[in-house]
Amino acid sequence: MPRLFCFGLGYTALALTRRLRTDGWQIAGTCREADKAAALRADGIDAVAADGDRPPADPDGLIAGATHLLASVPPDATGDPTLALWAPAIARHPGLDWVGYLSTTGVYGDRDGDWVDEASPLAPTGERGQRRRDAEAAWSALLPRVPVHLFRLAGIYGPGRSALDTVRAGRAQRVVKPGQVFSRVHVEDIGQVLAASIARPRPGAIYNVCDDNPAPPDEVIAFACDLLGVAPPPAVPFDQAGLSRMARSFYADNKRVSNRLIKEELGVHLIYPDYRMGLEALSADRAS
Repeated sequence: MPRLFCFGLGYTALALTRRLRTDGWQIAGTCREADKAAALRADGIDAVAADGDRPPADPDGLIAGATHLLASVPPDATGDPTLALWAPAIARHPGLDWVGYLSTTGVYGDRDGDWVDEASPLAPTGERGQRRRDAEAAWSALLPRVPVHLFRLAGIYGPGRSALDTVRAGRAQRVVKPGQVFSRVHVEDIGQVLAASIARPRPGAIYNVCDDNPAPPDEVIAFACDLLGVAPPPAVPFDQAGLSRMARSFYADNKRVSNRLIKEELGVHLIYPDYRMGLEALSADRAS
């Protein structure tokens, strides 16, 4: 029976596990909180609470029997925490069919609105993107012994984490920066891309994971307000928006991300090819 071990059983990884469990997969993995691990175990997932700063007592034993691994923990200032604690065990683990590392399209940096694909050079503009670039290189260094696949994710949204939730919480700003666009992806489409890669492994592969419609952020907020039947917040120029340093950093990168490869190589048909369909489905689910 195939067994997936996830380093970080979080929002995105669980989208994949939901798909695989319907096909009879065994699921195991780590999370930081003991209460979350207990809840996942009660739901049939062999979860263990793991301190990301200390090596596990028996890393080989924890991943024993895994046929597939998924790493979703972001790098920090010291590097990739999963590799820091688990790399030797991963490298000597026998019989791995697939290993996935979740990265970000931030590794491409700013392209002034131009398109990028998987062959585009990496030029991250900020520290987060630089850390991801370095983490990608570290995971790729495990090839060919370990069948690593890299997934560069666009802005993730889905149930509980969307423009609809931002508007409902009264935190929405309609920030306007002329020419600015972001690529996005619904969490369920991430799950289906990962499942498609597992079905068609190609060690060393890199995939952009995003929808078909890079769009201005103010447009998305306005659409969410329309779905909720509320007036959109006033448009505010970027320089006057009073954004935090973190929020401003996202606007430093302006690019359109191609998803051609996941369609042509993995045969993916996006469930939510643009933010409109994604938000409409989330709104309908909430109303039902």
